[in-house]
Amino acid sequence: MPRVKRGITRHRRHKKVLAMTKGHRATKHSLYRRAHESMLKSLSYAYKHRRERKGDMRRLWILRINAASRAQGLKYGQLMNSLRESGIEINRKMLADMAVREPEAFANLITTAKEKTQA
Repeated sequence: MPRVKRGITRHRRHKKVLAMTKGHRATKHSLYRRAHESMLKSLSYAYKHRRERKGDMRRLWILRINAASRAQGLKYGQLMNSLRESGIEINRKMLADMAVREPEAFANLITTAKEKTQA
């Protein structure tokens, strides 16, 4: 069985790793072994944080809805409960967007929710 020389294959792999670590600090962008470790770590962070971002966005939406609803005199939990009871099915993302971009429409939603809680 002939001996396999990995010159071109290794060079291409190293080049790919070094290209992926462009912008990393110190030797993590220039030495292959350090760059490879750095690349693996950065890819694992990217994977983890893509999933964390979903929760971050949900927290942001809840924060915005709460701030806008409290300005109208209704707490977040009361708002969500009354919207559910009145049969208005709108998700938090849309509610937060409405609170920021269309305050009048959001105020109408709040009045509908208030009527439900008082009735």
